[in-house]
Amino acid sequence: MEKYEDNISFEEFISQSLKDIKEGKTVTGKIINISSNGEIFVDIGYKADGIISKDEYSYDENANPLDEFKQGDRITAEVLKLNDGLGNVVLSYKRSKLKLAKKEFESKVNHKCIFKEKVTEVNENGFIVNYKGIRIFIPLSLSGMLRTENIQDYLNREVRFRVIEYNEKNRKIIGSIKDVIEEEKEAKLKEFWDNVEEGKVYKGTVTSISTYGAFVDIGGVQGLLHISEMAWGRNQKPEDILKVNEQIEVRIKQADKENRRLMLIYEKKGPNPWNKIDEKYHIGDIITVKVVKIMPFGAFVQLEKGIEGLVHISQICEKKIARPDDVLKVGDKVNAKIIELDKETRKIELSIRELEGTSNEYKESL
Repeated sequence: MEKYEDNISFEEFISQSLKDIKEGKTVTGKIINISSNGEIFVDIGYKADGIISKDEYSYDENANPLDEFKQGDRITAEVLKLNDGLGNVVLSYKRSKLKLAKKEFESKVNHKCIFKEKVTEVNENGFIVNYKGIRIFIPLSLSGMLRTENIQDYLNREVRFRVIEYNEKNRKIIGSIKDVIEEEKEAKLKEFWDNVEEGKVYKGTVTSISTYGAFVDIGGVQGLLHISEMAWGRNQKPEDILKVNEQIEVRIKQADKENRRLMLIYEKKGPNPWNKIDEKYHIGDIITVKVVKIMPFGAFVQLEKGIEGLVHISQICEKKIARPDDVLKVGDKVNAKIIELDKETRKIELSIRELEGTSNEYKESL
């Protein structure tokens, strides 16, 4: 057997030189060399060097030590074995890093921090994300994934989540993206309702259209834009004015903070044309109007954009008719006489019948 100082064996020499090192202990040293096959040789301040194999460098098999370290850098690793048979101390960088990561992880979990990591695996049950070697499972029910989305599209996507269950003994770590989404949504809602102002103009997106108006999303809050607040005319259809997903500007008419309800006004509605109605139209005026809606009791006609009047069935023609559409249809342009005008109630009544005696052709196209 080969002898060293004081006639002791090689094994005894190594053992004595490493008397302060124990398996499981963390040591820090200077990198002497990084080999082409990924092994890291470390001067740990003893007569024997430490060695970190490629397998003990990272849990990621594709990781390259040269991307993180160079010769002369200091590195901290865990002692796995005092002697590899060649006099080297076997070290593990990944285990040392994992220990530190666990401390950081537990601290973040205890403080209910939000994590931001990439999805490393997907399966039919959910996602796997990796925090510095720690695997966290996010079930589909807590993923916040929409039904229209494909789970495979989440692979390598960065997600924000909070750990809601951590059992190190059973190696059970559950994360939730849904919790973060809901918390952030509620925070945005609170901020909106704390600062919303009646009369203020906001940008929004039309989310749906009904017979009575449209719903508009303003930063996560749905507001109702009633048909009466979309245009000054009474017989326009919401779908003729707005489209789903259209970006529009709306003014807050009423903000019910207690019940979280919004009533909106469409900004493009413009100034009220009825304000100057008595300057433009008078009783007795004969004007050309357009039929916009037909009802059993008469026809609604448009004088101009935002101003409409009614031609009662009795005022359509001299002869008695059963239905207004026996004579008129939507889109017709006819001459009519204003027989009543009330600015306060916004009512205008017109007569086609009174012109029958003065014109052979009271129904015309412009």
